Amino acid sequence: MILFPAIDIKDGKCVRLTQGNYDQVNVYSDSPVTVAKDWEAQGAAYLHLVDLDGAKSGVSTNEPIIREIAQKIPLPIQVGGGIRSLQVVENYLSAGIDRVILGTAAIKDQSFLQTALSTFPHQVAVSIDARNGYVATDGWTKTSERKAIDLVQELEGLGLQTFIYTDILKDGMLKGPNFHELENLQAITSINIIASGGVTTIADIKQLAEMNLYGAIIGKALYDNSLTLEASLEAIKHAH
Repeated sequence: MILFPAIDIKDGKCVRLTQGNYDQVNVYSDSPVTVAKDWEAQGAAYLHLVDLDGAKSGVSTNEPIIREIAQKIPLPIQVGGGIRSLQVVENYLSAGIDRVILGTAAIKDQSFLQTALSTFPHQVAVSIDARNGYVATDGWTKTSERKAIDLVQELEGLGLQTFIYTDILKDGMLKGPNFHELENLQAITSINIIASGGVTTIADIKQLAEMNLYGAIIGKALYDNSLTLEASLEAIKHAH
């Protein structure tokens, strides 16, 4: 299982939101590039970057910083937040980003999603944010009528190979992931699942690794020092 340290970027700084709330922002560093270098030094194999301003506005405001991280850090990087056109997908991939993550846009614009998946089948992931098993959109401000499980099956039919599953009620709350929902998803799909939201303890990481998930994103727990990356990576080695 790959562990992805999360670097959430807002106004050019590395921050964390609580439950996706833009009014509850903790700034951890003025330099996302320095944060990325720190994770590399601690043994990260892959980085997860989110343009929070982009996620809200649909404009990739923090793209220059993300490009700088891609240039300076030799690790593979996936990026999400405000990627709503093929042009932006191409911009990121040509800048050395390894995987782009589509969110709201993918759910709302089927033709964009189909084009992105057929053009870049290995480099496009979809982020599915859910509240009580139902898909949430628009930076988590709206909950739809669609079940996450139905959406995953639909995306698999379109050729999707990787998706990120975030349980909003767990995100940033340090209460553990929604293992039950992850197991349900794993039972119905062969797509790579990256778990996100609520990963807090070594026990959480071991349990996710033992489920044979493709990956897990850790954010707040690393920044609050309730987990270290080193101990987390060690736990995965011994999980099986």
